[in-house]
Amino acid sequence: MTRHESRELAFILIFEKSFQTDISVTELIDSAAELELFEQNEFAENLAKKVYLKLDEIDAVISENLVGWSAKRISRVTRAILRLAVCEMLYTENMPVGVAINEAVEIAKKYASQEDASYINGVLGSVAKKNIK
Repeated sequence: MTRHESRELAFILIFEKSFQTDISVTELIDSAAELELFEQNEFAENLAKKVYLKLDEIDAVISENLVGWSAKRISRVTRAILRLAVCEMLYTENMPVGVAINEAVEIAKKYASQEDASYINGVLGSVAKKNIK
């Protein structure tokens, strides 16, 4: 599985977790694996777990960088993509910021719309300018 496919899998886990608030990411992964809905992938699993470990910090960074929207108004898809990318940008060692942004935009093009992809690109660009040194 490529890194892009792993990120896509992590996005799906993050998105699904937004509906399954009463269970942990580990329980979600185990359940999906048991039903053979999920291909085990350490990179994706660790990334999804890291998002929820740092969720409050990640959401605060996202909220600070939203342009023209409140955090409550963005879709679950957009929120999941932003969470994934911000997590990679801030908490993954040796992750080039440009790669995290590009991957997020590509996932948005597949699972959201071109407008969402452009919006995500703008938000993540703002995150990079304010938070990456």
